[in-house]
Amino acid sequence: MKRKKYVYWQDGNMWLGYLEEYPDYRTQGESLEELKENLKDIYKELTSGSVPCVRKVAELELA
Repeated sequence: MKRKKYVYWQDGNMWLGYLEEYPDYRTQGESLEELKENLKDIYKELTSGSVPCVRKVAELELA
């Protein structure tokens, strides 16, 4: 099972968030569980190749 980190917060009655690796692609849900399901859907779309020019965050090791 893969694990992905995500950032989330509550704004009023809605939960908002994004996958840490893909900060440009945010989603929301009326509950935390709905937000998690929406994040899973976004991950599937972003990794399927159906979304052009997907921007990601990576880590660079410097000496």
